[in-house]
Amino acid sequence: MKPAEVREMSIADLHDRIQVEKNRLDTLRLNHSVSPVENTSEFKKIRKDIARMITILAEKEKAQKN
Repeated sequence: MKPAEVREMSIADLHDRIQVEKNRLDTLRLNHSVSPVENTSEFKKIRKDIARMITILAEKEKAQKN
């Protein structure tokens, strides 16, 4: 997910999307422990997306307080 797409989302949408992505990462890890996942770069991609969304969420919440 690109930063521009994330910045367009509302704070509530970001909270929901972060939770969805965390659940997706947990599911992928569980599936990988049972049988190897073909594309392990998905782990890195999902983690980076989550971090990007958390960063932008913090920026939006800080801007909203001011």
